[in-house]
Amino acid sequence: MPRKTFSKNSLRRRTFLASAGTAVVSAAVPLRLGRAQGQKIKIGTLYPRSGIQAQIGIDCQRGVDVSADVLRSRGYPDFEILAGDTESNPAASRAQCERLIDQGAHVISGCFDSGATLAAAQVCEQKGIPLVVSIAAAAALTEQGYKTVFRNFVTGPMVVADSYNLQKDLFKLGGKTPKTAVLLHTHDTYGTNTRDAMMAMFPKFDMPYKFVDTIAYDVAARDLSAEVRKAKATEPELLVVISRVNDAILITREMVKQRWVPMGIVAAGPGWYENVYMTALGNISDDVVTTAPWYDPNKPLSKMLEAAFKAKFPDRELNTNHVYSFEGILVAVDAFKRAGSTEPGKLIEALKSTNIKDNVTTGNGIVFDAKGQNPNVKNSAFQNRGGKNLVVLPLESAATKPIWPMRAWDKRG
Repeated sequence: MPRKTFSKNSLRRRTFLASAGTAVVSAAVPLRLGRAQGQKIKIGTLYPRSGIQAQIGIDCQRGVDVSADVLRSRGYPDFEILAGDTESNPAASRAQCERLIDQGAHVISGCFDSGATLAAAQVCEQKGIPLVVSIAAAAALTEQGYKTVFRNFVTGPMVVADSYNLQKDLFKLGGKTPKTAVLLHTHDTYGTNTRDAMMAMFPKFDMPYKFVDTIAYDVAARDLSAEVRKAKATEPELLVVISRVNDAILITREMVKQRWVPMGIVAAGPGWYENVYMTALGNISDDVVTTAPWYDPNKPLSKMLEAAFKAKFPDRELNTNHVYSFEGILVAVDAFKRAGSTEPGKLIEALKSTNIKDNVTTGNGIVFDAKGQNPNVKNSAFQNRGGKNLVVLPLESAATKPIWPMRAWDKRG
């Protein structure tokens, strides 16, 4: 067998992962002391810690980082975290998933990007190891008959259905309704799947506007001026976006440069609500509305998680990346507690009977149907306001009224 060679970059990445794994595991040390004689579940957290989605993966890890203290206070058993990096690449996700399992992971949780999660799902299915999908919307994850996949996140069609309904409520509440829209979306698994679902489901929702164009772009692009110019040229009143954080920043800066101010920007999913986006853009990040899975601030566990998160990360606001990554750990540890074993078959059976009422995210708790999907997850509409994400819909969860239409770029803040 030929000897493997390693580049400086790969060695640095391995060093980072080892350090990250050690740092995260150290957070669970107080738990281990309480059950020194007991069995520990090892959870492999697989997120994009490098590459174009690195900032999001690091954000997801923050939700994992606060899980030890919060779950300990709820009486959950010992656990250990093994950190993996998808490198924002499905092929790397497969290799990293195999590595985590080889290192003893009893459960994998992740992976944010749908393509990377599909790759990990194939590995977990082959090896009989449960995969708790914390964030990934591709419908195929729970439509291909996998026996080891359990998703506590919305599917693409669920995102679209909730987004359309919330948009209509937003227009009514704001008092102004667009008649035309353009869709800008990433040309990756999540972007194309969500676009396809949007176009297929559009006729069923009696929306007040029509799409005048759909424009795809490379998520790794460093210049989106041509795509923004093309979108602006269609003269839409509404911009609908399916993005990641880096491209969301590029699009916004280009819109400012080209002096394009539509009636509003509605994001169906990640990118536009994240701390990185708001920090990079300051006041011009305001007024963007996102429809996405969120959390219910009125739930007792939400209040506890908010307090723990603010204590650990005082300069950040709790968001989707944090709460769903946290619940990925919650689901795995809850199954372990009920199974009383790290044996894969017993963990899978315990996951099938999951019924968590004391959770964080919007919706009626966590259960899994025969396909491994949690049907109870719900979306909210929230708006960037002064570096915070304020819920505007549904009304029973709203923190404020929306600013709609959005203000000119130089009138925000």
